[in-house]
Amino acid sequence: MMAASPANRRPSFVSSVLRIFDLSLSEMLWSRRSVFLALLVGGPILLAVVSRVVWMFGPNESLRINGGAVSGASIFGLMIWLLYVRFIVPILGVFYGTSLIADEVEDRTITYLFTRPIQRGAVLVGKYLAYLACTVLLILPSVMVVFFLMVPVGGGSIAQMFPSLLADLGMLAAGLAAYGAVFAWVGARVKRPLVAGLVFVLGWEPAVLLFPGYLKRATVAYYLQGLVPHAMPQDSTMSLLLQTFADMPGILPSLVVLVVLTAGALWFAARTVASREYVLEQ
Repeated sequence: MMAASPANRRPSFVSSVLRIFDLSLSEMLWSRRSVFLALLVGGPILLAVVSRVVWMFGPNESLRINGGAVSGASIFGLMIWLLYVRFIVPILGVFYGTSLIADEVEDRTITYLFTRPIQRGAVLVGKYLAYLACTVLLILPSVMVVFFLMVPVGGGSIAQMFPSLLADLGMLAAGLAAYGAVFAWVGARVKRPLVAGLVFVLGWEPAVLLFPGYLKRATVAYYLQGLVPHAMPQDSTMSLLLQTFADMPGILPSLVVLVVLTAGALWFAARTVASREYVLEQ
């Protein structure tokens, strides 16, 4: 028997993933969705610029809320907590994660991907890794700019706060990975995944986190907030509001759950894509 020629050999799973990643990354970076979401992550930068201008040209040398001085580091922590962790990261996960397969179905291009000599699951994993790279490239510059604008306000030390910045960036990456994997699975299974994702992150998660009990453990945000206790400001009037979220898991349990959740959701998403028959609507 003649051995199969290299040209006819099916590429390995890893090789297929890398091919799809390379193909998808440039498409995601220059898509209309990325332009819109780039404007979204630009919101905190605009807020930081306004706060810095108020501090520079205001009558006082520090930001004040209800007469009390608030440091720039605390404002930065508050922005990480309320803007990035609770809003931007979930929204990025929803808009990108649900579209990984759903957009291919809607654009009727999924059949072209599946006719290539690669495993179906590799298509999902490669597009997921492209999503992760794309969203990190969107968020990282935004967080860095906000950090350098806000931390010096009130005499804060950039060098002293830099380790916390690295921890924040790692936490945001973990959040993007977890939300993206969960909604990649939703996008592979549900007919209208974007609606389901928005209901989850804007309805279910905020609602159950406000009440005691075990339902909050059925959210990504519950474990993500366990990674950022340093980002909760303690010297502002907003600290009373944030006490609502004081019931948090430890850092190690949060990391374990997020890793298991991410790996499990991505595995189920790949299995769903591999086994499901996608019928294109006429």
